[in-house]
Amino acid sequence: MAHSAGYGDLFYLAPMAYGIMRGLSRFLDLPQRLPRWHRALNYIWVPAAAFVFISVALRFKSPVLGDVYWLLVLFALLGVLLAVRHYRPARTLLFATAPFVVYKVLEIIIEDSNGKIPKSFDAFLGTTQGFVIIWLITFVFIARSQKKQLEKERVLREEEEKAKRLIEAQNVELERLVAERTAALTQQAQELSGALVELRTTQAQLIQAEKMASLGELTAGIAHEIQNPLNFVNNFAEVSAELVEELEEEQTRSVRDLELEAELLGDLKQNLVKINQHGQRAAGIVRGMLEHSRASTGERAPTDVNQLADEYLRLAYHGLRAKDKTFNATLETDFAPALPLVDAVSGDLGRVLLNLFTNAFYAVRQRQQAGEAGYAPTVGVGTARANGHVEIRVTDNGTGMPPEVQQKIFQPFFTTKPTGEGTGLGLSLSHDIVVQGHGGTLTVESQPGQGTTFTISLPA
Repeated sequence: MAHSAGYGDLFYLAPMAYGIMRGLSRFLDLPQRLPRWHRALNYIWVPAAAFVFISVALRFKSPVLGDVYWLLVLFALLGVLLAVRHYRPARTLLFATAPFVVYKVLEIIIEDSNGKIPKSFDAFLGTTQGFVIIWLITFVFIARSQKKQLEKERVLREEEEKAKRLIEAQNVELERLVAERTAALTQQAQELSGALVELRTTQAQLIQAEKMASLGELTAGIAHEIQNPLNFVNNFAEVSAELVEELEEEQTRSVRDLELEAELLGDLKQNLVKINQHGQRAAGIVRGMLEHSRASTGERAPTDVNQLADEYLRLAYHGLRAKDKTFNATLETDFAPALPLVDAVSGDLGRVLLNLFTNAFYAVRQRQQAGEAGYAPTVGVGTARANGHVEIRVTDNGTGMPPEVQQKIFQPFFTTKPTGEGTGLGLSLSHDIVVQGHGGTLTVESQPGQGTTFTISLPA
């Protein structure tokens, strides 16, 4: 059995080798993996052409030329497979091709000089040839299956990588958006913080302005109230001076009347007590005025609500009388006896009472000016103890308020007074002082044309 080929067979071996190498290049993706090998394998036909040229030129004919070329092709194939052995299908093809190469080398060794196989090896080589061909075909299919599987895995990895890149891009975009939003929110927070500081500053200025406005209302009343204790101080001081002169005259006499001297000293001591009392009264009025004019310290102290309410009722009344001498009103008080002291900031609470009294006098004055027959302006204040709280009720029989006005009466800048006569801050600030500053309540009840009652409730 002869398996050798002459050089004439190179004409079909060269195209077949070229086709095998082209298929191998595509199968193993050699342009990407081994670009130099890929370019070199494109010239696999060149050795065959050289063998033909040499044979023709030298008139050399040998059946070994085809086998040598075929071995060259096979070894080139093995070299490629070894170069890409890290690729699993390439290792499988290498495993498939190796027996075939061994078989081909063995066949060339056994051939005689005429290119024929001895008969004693014919059966063995025939069986071996069938085995290596089946082996080659089997592992070629296995390699093909492996390549498909790897291709699927590659596609899956690419999709996963694409998804991963997309997620990373989205994360980057989200981080950018979050950073931008955070910067915007930070800027807004800073702006709001600045606006809040400005608002608080403006609020403090408005409160101080309202306090100074109410101080004007106090001035006339204070002038009237402080005049009485000053008159008493002056009168008792004059009488005391006369008593001292009389005592000195008695002491210069040769015969002194000790009983008269004791009586004069007793009267003098009594006058000094009266002077001290009325001086303290005047000092208290001035101190109250100063407390009203300056910003509150917020320090609470036990406060006699009855005394505070009575004092500010009369201050508010005399303040209005100083503006309008024709105005007169009845002042009614109903103070609960033995009322406990209330832990309060007396200056702030006095400011609330002054505001309520001023509004009450304004309401009765408006009704009086309407010319209603038989109308007698009356403003009252009363205290009571109920459910662990101390209540202060400021009442008037003035013009009253409709329900829609009562709902808005504690809103900032809401006022029923004509332009220029009210800021709309008095009741709003009073509500904040009672509710937020003292933990109490400030409510209103009113009937149009009949009068109004404001009730302050403070924890006892």
